[in-house]
Amino acid sequence: MNGAEQTISDVPRTPDADVVVKGRNVEVPDHFRIHVADRLSRLERFDPSIYLFDVELFHERNRRQRKNCQRVEITVRGKGPVVRAEACADSFYGALESAVVKLEARLRRSKDRRRVHYGEKTPVSVAEATAALVEDTLPAGADGSESADRADTESSEYAGPGHIVRTKVHSATPMSVDDALYQMELVGHDFFLFHDRETDRPSVVYRRHAFDYGLIRLT
Repeated sequence: MNGAEQTISDVPRTPDADVVVKGRNVEVPDHFRIHVADRLSRLERFDPSIYLFDVELFHERNRRQRKNCQRVEITVRGKGPVVRAEACADSFYGALESAVVKLEARLRRSKDRRRVHYGEKTPVSVAEATAALVEDTLPAGADGSESADRADTESSEYAGPGHIVRTKVHSATPMSVDDALYQMELVGHDFFLFHDRETDRPSVVYRRHAFDYGLIRLT
């Protein structure tokens, strides 16, 4: 084919799940959308129930991050818990690669956890399951909880530091502390607000030094 023969691995893949790519004050070219779909299609092997990849691109406003000003956030929705990752780099391609690497690690852990429930291996605690996890250095986003029926509003004008620029409302399903820690790891945040099944009150788990966790309960 005139020296330009294309192998199967070179052909962009299309995931079975829907892929929504949107830019926040950023125009997303078609060739980047194709690249995103190709990269995300390789993640479906970890969870066949995935039905949506929600990808958002925006410029980082933090002046201290001038060399890493392009941010990509990816939210994966399936039958299980929502999995989320974000990364920033000097290009959207670099940020996408970093976010996909984080997603792959989290989806793999989620797959391993599902195997526990089918008796394929001995259950381990959340602390043990995440012992090899390198703590993300990215700033925390929302409360870590993502839901398909959430309400998410954001101001279109940047008012500068010290202002609330995003508000999210999430449904609260009662869960155990262990489940809250597990979901916090899946979304990659440093804290997670949840409805504590034991106390029937709002509670927060958060990441402390190294791989220790903290728990805040309201009385």
